Amino acid sequence: MVSHVLRPLRAFAPSYFDDIFVHSRAEDGFSAVDVYLRHLRKVFEKMRENKLYANLKKCVFCAPEIPVLGCYVSKSGVRADPEKISSICSWPTPKNQTELRQ
Repeated sequence: MVSHVLRPLRAFAPSYFDDIFVHSRAEDGFSAVDVYLRHLRKVFEKMRENKLYANLKKCVFCAPEIPVLGCYVSKSGVRADPEKISSICSWPTPKNQTELRQ
């Protein structure tokens, strides 16, 4: 439902199930924040038209980095969640073929 409703805004507000990710960058003499606020307003208007509501406790606004599907996404790109990779990094180094197969 959310993906269908926000399809016209997917250039700056892609969605995944019921999560909406609004992102913006500076353009035409406007700062990234100004563009972000304009995009956010369009998303809220579209939600209002379709009687969709957001849970304010779950919302994160103007964040430099957000967690998405076990990774962190920022303007620099995508990086793995350090907590998730720490367990992999702490695995013991295999010393023979049998340990390697496990």
